Amino acid sequence: MKTLIRFILTTQLLVISSFGFAQISETQRSEGIPYISGGVGEGETAAILAEAKQWSLLLELSQLENGRGMWIFGANIKITNSTKKIIFDAQANGPYMLINLDAGDYLIEASYQGVAQTRSVSIKTNAPQKISLFWK
Repeated sequence: MKTLIRFILTTQLLVISSFGFAQISETQRSEGIPYISGGVGEGETAAILAEAKQWSLLLELSQLENGRGMWIFGANIKITNSTKKIIFDAQANGPYMLINLDAGDYLIEASYQGVAQTRSVSIKTNAPQKISLFWK
């Protein structure tokens, strides 16, 4: 009887605790380049940041609102390669975007609420990059 009660309690704890582990969105593709976008909520943010070291680029998106920095979603991200060809075009579903780019030089154009900004990035093998994009 004690074994059965322990088994039931252990099973319930495992089921309840599994809800506490946030999962990140499935990997998507833009022009064949894999990416993950999200970071809504503390659990999903922690999961994305833990995963970031496996990806070549992490974008962090925020804006100034009422004097405070606020995370945003809905920014459009375009990336062009060194020959000025657009190789990536996707909308961010949260304040973080993981993108798996090959080694090389790229230009990131990010647009949010009609305001665009650009950043150059040089991706190197086994050297993840983090770029923070901030709108005023």
